[in-house]
Amino acid sequence: MMKIRKANERGHAEHGWLDTYHTFSFADYYDPQWIGFRSLRVINDDLVMPGMGFGTHPHRDMEIITYILSGALEHKDSMGNGRVIRPGEVQYMAAGTGVQHSEFNPSKDEAVHLLQIWILPERKGLTPRYAEKSMKDAATGKLHLVTSKTGRDGSIAINQDADLWLAKLDADNRVTHKVAPGRHAWVHVAEGEVSLNGKKLSGGDAAAISEESGLELSATKPAQVLLFDLS
Repeated sequence: MMKIRKANERGHAEHGWLDTYHTFSFADYYDPQWIGFRSLRVINDDLVMPGMGFGTHPHRDMEIITYILSGALEHKDSMGNGRVIRPGEVQYMAAGTGVQHSEFNPSKDEAVHLLQIWILPERKGLTPRYAEKSMKDAATGKLHLVTSKTGRDGSIAINQDADLWLAKLDADNRVTHKVAPGRHAWVHVAEGEVSLNGKKLSGGDAAAISEESGLELSATKPAQVLLFDLS
């Protein structure tokens, strides 16, 4: 069973300094049909204008993953981390018992395009943690494991049974993924155009998948796709 979430049906807010699309209910956008999917709670598609950003603010009890599509983002947090992350880089923060952080676009002339992802942790009150992983040089035409509960195969270990895979696809590339019995998948097209089990998806489109044994992604244009394999 597959349910398509079209890009133009997402929540949208234009704040001047931030142009953002919400796949799931977030801030002032609420849709009871799209609160989240399994442990996946937020996918925000953000365009932050030059010199602008999110001032210092708190989080707790959430797994936060940021993936940079273009531009640069400067991160600072109360754990002492400070870094500029760039296209193809993944930032992970387990908010746990509480973290304060800020995210700013350090460029004077280029917007930063990013995906911010929130995943519910397996339990509350965990120790905050920070990690990064570069997917900048990840080969095209393959699925690459970005996060997992155990940190297997060089992935970032997170506090939830949620595998995040990244596929960078050239036109005509094809990848497949097996979905184990009782598991579910969410596919988000970050950029480009693909066919997912015969259904056409473009940038910003997504699909919720349950009771399917396998997924086939074929790129019709160069694309980046995030695939979440969820309990």
